[in-house]
Amino acid sequence: MTHRPAAQHYSELQAGSLQTGHLLLLPDGERSAEVQSVLVEDDDFGTPAVVLATLTGGGILRIAAGSTVFVAGPGTGPEDAVSVASDAAPLQLLDRPDAGEDTAPAAPAVVVPPLPATTPAAAAAAAGPDEDELALIPEPAGTPESVVEAAAAAHPDAMGVMLLSDRLAKGINTKSGSCLKDLSDLAQELFVILKDAEGALAVADLLNVLPFDGNPGRWTSVEAALALSSYICRQNGQEDRAEVYEKLLRAPDAMETDPFKARINAKVRQRSLNEPNLYDKEIFRAIDNSNPDAEREWRLLRLEALMFLRAHGGSETIGLKELERRIGNELESVRG
Repeated sequence: MTHRPAAQHYSELQAGSLQTGHLLLLPDGERSAEVQSVLVEDDDFGTPAVVLATLTGGGILRIAAGSTVFVAGPGTGPEDAVSVASDAAPLQLLDRPDAGEDTAPAAPAVVVPPLPATTPAAAAAAAGPDEDELALIPEPAGTPESVVEAAAAAHPDAMGVMLLSDRLAKGINTKSGSCLKDLSDLAQELFVILKDAEGALAVADLLNVLPFDGNPGRWTSVEAALALSSYICRQNGQEDRAEVYEKLLRAPDAMETDPFKARINAKVRQRSLNEPNLYDKEIFRAIDNSNPDAEREWRLLRLEALMFLRAHGGSETIGLKELERRIGNELESVRG
């Protein structure tokens, strides 16, 4: 059900704070609708990116999480309905497949496109690797702590490795996000700085076998380890093993069982691949300020982002050859 708002009664609210019962002005700028439920979609870094507000009577508003909206409070009647404005991104109304036939959309609907036809290769990747493929990932040589100790022993003069291994030597807890981050950073340090591909793979494999547990923060470290492992294996000619890591990396993408949410997730995911944050501004600022330490840290983050794209097979905006070139340039810059 939609209402025509009275513009004199409204309050400002961030889109991420929307709740059931709020009244919003629809994209036509004249009518408002009650919010039935709210779902917040995070980006690949775990930051709220998109607010999906399901409206009473049918339809879903897709709002940038940083937008400012004007709403009436929960329980306010139609006469006090208020207007909505966005200072971050325009509102888009997505049609809902189960909306009633007698429900007219309050504004022109933008239909979320269906998922592209799934090829056998894509379907296999989404399903994850089978047991034979998982067997390509070797079992750790001892306990996780002993794997870390061996990596540290191979590089006794490497300060970065020593600091990380000292923290991990106290015990590796795979439920701890900080512990997973230390393992991922250690694998990156071994390969990127010390050129120890074998040691990096051994440490990364402690993370690579962990399943997605629904926590984006912890999964970020696993993603970085999987992307790094994929790159190392492809550089070493271990194509089959690299494909296993890539399947594991993409497996969470197929976990959503609701077709409508799956289409939205796929669209958001593709946009993040097409428009990755490669930290250009931060790197140029560090160069302008003659701050090589800051530049190196930002380049390491860019390198992780490029390897992540490489493990996904590139995107619609950056192809594999260009990714290989950029990764090579970043490795040379950081190691130099």
